[in-house]
Amino acid sequence: MTRTYSPKRDEIERDWYVVDAAGLTLGRLSSEVARILRGKHKPIFTPHMDTGDFVIVVNAQQIVMTGRKAAQKTYYRHTGRPGSLRSEKAGDLMGRRPEQVVEKAVKGMLPKNSLGRRMFKKLKVYAGGEHPHRAQQPTTLELPG
Repeated sequence: MTRTYSPKRDEIERDWYVVDAAGLTLGRLSSEVARILRGKHKPIFTPHMDTGDFVIVVNAQQIVMTGRKAAQKTYYRHTGRPGSLRSEKAGDLMGRRPEQVVEKAVKGMLPKNSLGRRMFKKLKVYAGGEHPHRAQQPTTLELPG
C-alpha cells in the first residue's frame, strides 16, 4: 500500500525571490506571485500546509493595467460605522499607494482562511526599485511579460 507524502515542518525550505514588476500586467504578475507564495511550484506542495517561498515585488508603480481598469475598477472599504462605505478608483490608488494595488490583487488569489493570511505575510511589495532585504540574498525571478 502506498502512502501520501506530507512534508514535515523541518523539511520545508523557504527561498527568497525578487520580481521586477516594471511593464508587467497586474493580473498575470499576481497569479504567478500567488503560485509561489502557496508553494505550487515545488514538488512537496501540500494544499493544507504553507510550503511557499518569500516574494519581493519591486517597481510596483510601473505595473500595467489592461483596458480601462485604471478608470473603471473600484476598490471598496468600510469602517464599520453606518454610512461609511469608501470607494476609490484603481488609477487613484495607483497614484497614492501602488503597493496596495499589487497586494490586493495577490491577496484575492490566496486561500481565504488563516493559511492564506500566513502566506500573505511572505509578500513584500515596494513602489520603487530598492528593497531592504539584501541580507536574504533573493534570486531574481523572470516572469513572462
